Amino acid sequence: MLQKAEGKGEWMDGQSMAGGEGGSPVGRERGSLGEQGHHVLQGDSSPGEAAVPDAPQLFPLMETKLYKRRWVMLFLFGAYSMSNAFMWLQYGIISNIFMRFYGIDSLWIDWLSMIYFLTYIPLILPVTWLLDNRGIRDIVVVGSAFNCVGAWIKTGTAAPNMFAMTFFGQFVCSVATVYVLGIPSRLASLWFGQQEVSTACSIGVLGNQLGIAIGFLVPPILVPNVDDMNELAHHISIMFYITAGVATVIFVLVVMVFQERPELPPTQAQAQARSISPDEYSYTASIMRLLCNKPFMMLVISYGLNVGCFYAVSTLLNRMIIEQYPGEEVNAGRIGLTIVVAGMVGSLICGVWLDKTKTYKQTTLVVYLLSLVGMLVYAFTLNLGHMWVVFITSGVLGFFMTGYLPLGFEFAVELTYPESEGTSSGLLNCSAQIFGIIFTISQGKIIDAWGTLAGNVFLSIFLLIGTVMTGFIKSDLRRQKANLQAETQAASAAGSLSSVQDYGATASSAPWRWRS
Repeated sequence: MLQKAEGKGEWMDGQSMAGGEGGSPVGRERGSLGEQGHHVLQGDSSPGEAAVPDAPQLFPLMETKLYKRRWVMLFLFGAYSMSNAFMWLQYGIISNIFMRFYGIDSLWIDWLSMIYFLTYIPLILPVTWLLDNRGIRDIVVVGSAFNCVGAWIKTGTAAPNMFAMTFFGQFVCSVATVYVLGIPSRLASLWFGQQEVSTACSIGVLGNQLGIAIGFLVPPILVPNVDDMNELAHHISIMFYITAGVATVIFVLVVMVFQERPELPPTQAQAQARSISPDEYSYTASIMRLLCNKPFMMLVISYGLNVGCFYAVSTLLNRMIIEQYPGEEVNAGRIGLTIVVAGMVGSLICGVWLDKTKTYKQTTLVVYLLSLVGMLVYAFTLNLGHMWVVFITSGVLGFFMTGYLPLGFEFAVELTYPESEGTSSGLLNCSAQIFGIIFTISQGKIIDAWGTLAGNVFLSIFLLIGTVMTGFIKSDLRRQKANLQAETQAASAAGSLSSVQDYGATASSAPWRWRS
């Protein structure tokens, strides 16, 4: 590919202008690289020379490329996220069994899940700072290491007097969660194109949902409710060792295969983000800009309300089902599986829909409203005595409530571009953890005092508040505007180059002199 050299009328190899891994082109003042690799002249005139009339002032357009290995990175992250999410629920879904095994009450079992929420709150800002300064690879490697170490700690806790150690192991795994939840939108932006970024984010969230689904299904199968404590300890030990083995394999793969980012950016928006010098970026200033962004802060609260409700339902599902259907631990796990699998389908459909339509606010609002409807239907049908009804209503609830997760991530990225995706996602998840703790403790107390219906109506009230808040969020799609501007510039660049060539061929007094 040939391009005109700066002020000389000579032609140069296009690779020298395309930019390397950092995506920074050489000679920005003089031209910009169009989508076909053409460099467009922009009023390069000397004293005494006539400039090209009406020469457009364009921002530099970078070379972009999609790499097939982006799917490998997404798969590895999804596997790591899945392993961590499984360990979140491996106690709660068979809470009655672990209460008897360790001789503890229900609140301590709930804290084995809520420790994930509590750990996230103080650690999210330091971890997002590391994400911005060290990169996504270091974050994923460190997180998978915590996940692996925590899983191995728990292998030695299959004894009634080892609750303190199993809680410590769960705490170490909860630290890994801080390195998981903010990654999907960042990974999607770094590796995937404009027309697939929302789908990629949805798939990244799917890994976490798949882990939750396995966490609902597998523990009731691996750890049956037997009376003999030695046999029960054996079953618990098997579950812990399987979990540790999987976490180890994933850690090794992450260390060997996972990469920071592609050599060339996938989109013009990502190229512009890369062009920001590290000296120009302030993490504290970025946080302050996000906190002053009113649409984003409204999304932070509404997202926290929705996902906090999902966390409460997931943590307390075993208690709700066992209260209405005694002895149905296995079916409680299957109902949880139904919630998450339906949510995985919802996530994928919502991601593809966003990539096709870019209707972020409208889709988010509709899904939020239907989450409220699903919660109300689930609440008023749980005590009817028909298990098949619970499966259907749980599936409807999961489809919309879990399907909302990637919508919140992607809407946040649109509202906050060009701020770091990890920072915006981290603030969303911090809100979710805070509300998750509040809702889980509150709903647990309400269930103990007034039953499951009152507890679920309690959550429905907050879903209603979140729906109203979502309706008032101003839809300022900044990332879409950046990509649209880049596409407009590419079209203008092509037209400008044609005008320059016509002008040089017809005007005898033209300042351009082409060398053969």
